[in-house]
Amino acid sequence: MGCQCSKLSPCCWDSQIKAAVLEAPDVENEGNSEVADVPAFREFTLGQLKNATSSFAVENIVSEHGEKAPNIVYKGKLENQRRIVVKRFNRMAWPDARQFLEEAKSVGQLRNQRLANLLGCCCEDEERLLVAEFMPTETLAKHLFHWEKQPMKWAMRLRVVLHLAQALEYCTSKGRALYHDLNAYRVLFDEDANPRLSSFGLMKNSRDGKSYSTNLAFTPPEYLRTGRVTPESVIYSFGTLLLDLLSGKHIPPSHALDLIRDRNLQMLTDSCLEGQFSDDDGTELVRLASRCLQYEPRERPNPKSLVTALTPLQKETEVPSYVLMGIPHSGTCTPFSPLGEACSRGDLTAIHEILDNIGYKDDEGVANELSFQMWTDQMQETLNSKKKGDVAFKQKDFGMAIDYYSQFIDVGTMVSPTVFARRSLSYLMSDMHQEALNDAMQAQVISPVWHVASYLQAAALSALGMENEAHVALKEGTALEAKRNATTGQK
Repeated sequence: MGCQCSKLSPCCWDSQIKAAVLEAPDVENEGNSEVADVPAFREFTLGQLKNATSSFAVENIVSEHGEKAPNIVYKGKLENQRRIVVKRFNRMAWPDARQFLEEAKSVGQLRNQRLANLLGCCCEDEERLLVAEFMPTETLAKHLFHWEKQPMKWAMRLRVVLHLAQALEYCTSKGRALYHDLNAYRVLFDEDANPRLSSFGLMKNSRDGKSYSTNLAFTPPEYLRTGRVTPESVIYSFGTLLLDLLSGKHIPPSHALDLIRDRNLQMLTDSCLEGQFSDDDGTELVRLASRCLQYEPRERPNPKSLVTALTPLQKETEVPSYVLMGIPHSGTCTPFSPLGEACSRGDLTAIHEILDNIGYKDDEGVANELSFQMWTDQMQETLNSKKKGDVAFKQKDFGMAIDYYSQFIDVGTMVSPTVFARRSLSYLMSDMHQEALNDAMQAQVISPVWHVASYLQAAALSALGMENEAHVALKEGTALEAKRNATTGQK
């Protein structure tokens, strides 16, 4: 165990990341830049998304919504190792497949670094699914209302509202001025802790456009009258987010406006922000929120004027977001466990020793329960194949291990992530790198939060020369193992 600079160790590329991140940004123009490394919008098959999410496993649920927005969001990983989120709509939300596809394709043309961009969709049978970039660092609601280590700093709060305004300005410039149910759960943070606007809100939750799932106290007044979302309604919701960031609480706009009229700004301001900003800055943000919350829609500012007003308020622009947020960065060197260390070095002998020692204890609760069929000749033969595979694996006869484990897997009576993991390593030992990756991914399909599967993917990807993807898999394995250890109380 340790923190060596192995070929997959984050230490080795820390300086490259910091050089890119620490460069002082042009805060006013940065939000208009489109991104080059995001793939074009595409249609996925249902099978591809089932594989990516381990058949929509409960362990992969990121968020759920109520009756007014009946959908579930899952995290997942495509075959090319790109991490995604998949929004699965209620079956009746979009009965017209063509309408859903046209709407998704329109949103999918947008590409901007202020968005969690829409990558694709699936419209197969009765399924309606959207696929977007995965943002690993939680939501604004989590960091603002339910923080654990430190409250969000004033400079970061200002950065959030600027990035959000830039996202809305970009969408408006591309003819997508409507955003449905803008709230703190729609603002996400990427791996650098930079805030981004979820592209899911650019589509209605259903064809009828019943868009607001939040409390009526936070709903634009004109929506209550007409039931329609307008560009001005989005600005009203932006105003409620300004109040959230100013107060650290979800205050109803009517109550906040009463405090503003009474000049009781101390009651409105988050006590955690004491001493972090001047009276002039606080007053300017309150004034901007008041303009956004005007009863008459035409009196509210547009996104471009929001960007203009928020840009000069920015603080500590040279400091990366992850530093302001107090979040460990991907460039930070994290000590590996023995298995993580072995996979980072590509030390197949060490990996074999660890997997042999682990045995099948991680199959508990995952492998199929044996029924009376286990006593049939077929079942007994299947178990014998696994046992012979285990003997060959222990004796490092990896060719025979592959044969016997394949016999066990092909019967399909039982499912074991450990068998796939062992065959994956056997393939690696036999220089069959793609087969090794396929098995490691299948192990994760069976057991979505099993760190061993991610580590083996890292080893296979490195052997295939896919170093960037290998770094991601190694990082994922480390996070899963840390979470597992925290849950079980291990050190």
